[in-house]
Amino acid sequence: MYERKAYGRLLDWKRSSNGETALLVEGARRVGKTTLVKLFAEREYAASLLIDFAHTSDDVRDTFRLYATDLDRFFQRLQTLASTRLVEGDSLVVFDEVQRFPLAREFLKYLVEDGRYHYVETGSLVSIKRNVEGIVIPSEEEALELDPLDFEEWLWAMGERALADAIREAYGRLAPLDDAVHRMAMRLFREYLLVGGMPQVVGAYEPRKEFGDADRSKRRILRLYGEDVGKFAGNDRSRVEAMFQGIPGQLSKHEKKFTLASIDKNARYREYAGALRWLESSRTVNVCRSATDPNAGLALSADDQSFKVYMADTGLLCAHAFADRRSTPNELYKAVLFDKIGVNEGMLVENCIAQQLKASGRRLFFYSKYSTDARDRMEIDFLAVREYADAGLKPRVSPIEVKSSGRYSTKSLEKFRAKFGKHVGTELVLHPKNVQVQGNRVYLPLYMAHLV
Repeated sequence: MYERKAYGRLLDWKRSSNGETALLVEGARRVGKTTLVKLFAEREYAASLLIDFAHTSDDVRDTFRLYATDLDRFFQRLQTLASTRLVEGDSLVVFDEVQRFPLAREFLKYLVEDGRYHYVETGSLVSIKRNVEGIVIPSEEEALELDPLDFEEWLWAMGERALADAIREAYGRLAPLDDAVHRMAMRLFREYLLVGGMPQVVGAYEPRKEFGDADRSKRRILRLYGEDVGKFAGNDRSRVEAMFQGIPGQLSKHEKKFTLASIDKNARYREYAGALRWLESSRTVNVCRSATDPNAGLALSADDQSFKVYMADTGLLCAHAFADRRSTPNELYKAVLFDKIGVNEGMLVENCIAQQLKASGRRLFFYSKYSTDARDRMEIDFLAVREYADAGLKPRVSPIEVKSSGRYSTKSLEKFRAKFGKHVGTELVLHPKNVQVQGNRVYLPLYMAHLV
């Protein structure tokens, strides 16, 4: 079990809720939800009971159907079937894969009101229409989304906590790392680009540091995602498949906005809106939307029809991009790592930055303006609302540019400030070089993106 920042959020929920709400932990398949919650139950409670609705018996399901109005019998039967003794006031009941049995989710309202125990649910595809049809979602339910390991968590998993701490400390001071440490951090960041943050993949890679081991694990996960589309996407299946298969090609373009016409020249957004919602709800992708009038309320000017689609995990994007082969040899990964073949590294880096921003709790937005006049044309990779020192710590929009190489232009940042000056705060450039501060612009190494 790798150390996860989400564990602290589970602790916060336990302390603040005190049993008055249930917690839904949702995320993509194989992102580590069950493992995290099991560890939490083991460490923080005197007793626990886990019901896995993917494999549980009809007797357990019938308990929910037959004893909904008699909670004494309900708990007695559950504990007997599970051979578990719960402790009132100090036990956690876990509904694992709760989307497989929506009735249990609806029943939480009464279990929380009863107050004997604490409740956590885990689920994938939780909000897909067929998994909420016919039930009332309890208002007593809070939500926690679990993402793949971010770069800092990945460093912890690799035994590089000292480096992770040094990166965090340097970010806090906006001071460069020692050159040798910077090179080490960049090398590990490039490894992270290829491995990604799915716990099973990290576990396959960590013992021998072999990319081939990680690749086999990634392909199993991608195959599982494909099976989910077939089972749960319903009438949107073909469109979901087309959009998912098109992600690497869309991200390899200079302008990474998703173009539906590349799937079908007659495609219209209204026809693919359901497929996009399905992918987003499955947590297999991160959708970045255009903000047409950037200000402190980015969502207020979001254009749902102008978007970029990133893979939720950059390691999976690597395997997806090489999907024309049955497997990706370890040597090919090493060639990418040492920049010996022409792979679009910008695609991987930008996807990875999206992954870091999402893991830190940010919704993803970008800004673009197209014009036949180059003086008016600009594209800002990401936008983030952050406190701005020169405005009394009031929130301002920070434009974020992502650069995968050491040579680049920042003309879009200059145009953006000129157009939206009063709304613009600190400009951020994420690049392979060390920390540098120039007035209102801060240059950060790519390995600090999780701290933005």
